Amino acid sequence: MTLTVGTPAAPAGDAILRRQRIRESAARTYARSFPIVPVRANGMTVEGADGRRYLDCLSGAGTLALGHNHPVVLEAIRRTLDSGAPLHLLDLATAEKDDFTTALLASLPERFAARARIHFCGPAGTDAVEAALKLMQTATGRRGALAFTGAYHGMTAGALAVTGNTAVKAPLPSGGEVTRLPYPYAYRCPFGVGGERGAELAAAYTERLLDDPSGGVLPPAAMILEPVQGEGGVVPAPDGWLREMRRITAERGIPLILDEVQTGVGRTGRMWAVEHSGIEPDAMVLSKAIGGSLPLAVVVYREEYDGWQPGAHTGTFRGNTLAMAAGAATLRHVAANGLVARAETVGARITARLDGARDRLPVIGDVRGRGLMLGVELVDPAGEPDSCGARPADPRLAVRVREACLARGLIVELGGRHDAVLRLLPPLTITDEQADAVLERLCDAIEFAMRQPEEGK
Repeated sequence: MTLTVGTPAAPAGDAILRRQRIRESAARTYARSFPIVPVRANGMTVEGADGRRYLDCLSGAGTLALGHNHPVVLEAIRRTLDSGAPLHLLDLATAEKDDFTTALLASLPERFAARARIHFCGPAGTDAVEAALKLMQTATGRRGALAFTGAYHGMTAGALAVTGNTAVKAPLPSGGEVTRLPYPYAYRCPFGVGGERGAELAAAYTERLLDDPSGGVLPPAAMILEPVQGEGGVVPAPDGWLREMRRITAERGIPLILDEVQTGVGRTGRMWAVEHSGIEPDAMVLSKAIGGSLPLAVVVYREEYDGWQPGAHTGTFRGNTLAMAAGAATLRHVAANGLVARAETVGARITARLDGARDRLPVIGDVRGRGLMLGVELVDPAGEPDSCGARPADPRLAVRVREACLARGLIVELGGRHDAVLRLLPPLTITDEQADAVLERLCDAIEFAMRQPEEGK
């Protein structure tokens, strides 16, 4: 199937974009990167008001595991609407919630699920992070947290405190005592050595800091980490390092929270990214894809931590009946149709093809990720390499590539420490033909952007 790029913007779309610029806040993000007005969407394809069609490699920042308007999701929503079920019931028990919790527990690692409790939060992942931190503060009687360089956990106060991005943290007062630890990042290793040795040093640093009576770290309420950092640049945690974090926290009585908001529901080639390492966390924060494209967020945690009083963490919109129905349908469809293995297979093929293009596209410094959570770090090939051989990041080139991708009918967003990482989050339903089209358009956009400065001289 060939998707056409189409014709210039229609006046109606231009008018909508103009009103958005006037009426909405200056905090707009994706609307700035993608000045389009989507009117229809199906699977991986989005059609704008101007008639142009795009392949969507953003997928609602990982929310759309099955792509846009998947028949399974639409059927679950229609069935719920036609049944007359109440759409909003706070935290009351419903058949839809019971079915969702059954599907969710069945999808989780068996040992963890066998003694787990589920807390429904406000509908965003950031509220689930807040709830997880509060839960562990209640259970331990402690207040501090251990978090990592490159982390992203949300934009509310507690979640922002454990987030690493200084640009979003700088205007705000401190959100609490957080000890920042080094996250293994082979391409730009915080210790300047890279590879397995860099991960070993990161683990050793963490253990020695916690055990140092003059290290300045009070016993924390929890450690929180992402098994693959998303906004931080698609940086996968090495499995051995994750096992070390579990050992270090378990030996010191520190609860371990895994933030699987973006990595969950098959995204990394496992139903949950924690399964790559085989560890058992104390809590998992889940959102995005678990709602089948609708807002839903939960914390799943070991039952011994369930020491909350009634009302300890509430939210008006924690009873989203439609999201629970759509989420249960999504979880079951992913599991029953081999989409987890599909993510691993297609992701490996895309990675190999992009790696193979590095000779003719020397601005590709690194290609990494897991499953269909992929990152392409763009660099200045003429820049001085660091001790690990990494060239300087080139965020201006990344912006040009994103624009060139959009002009070619491909939606990709940026992330990473310097906003120089192209992030690929296609739906798990991506076809081989669509994967080939993504690669063709992306490589063509990179090649065009590489030449652009020279053409402008």
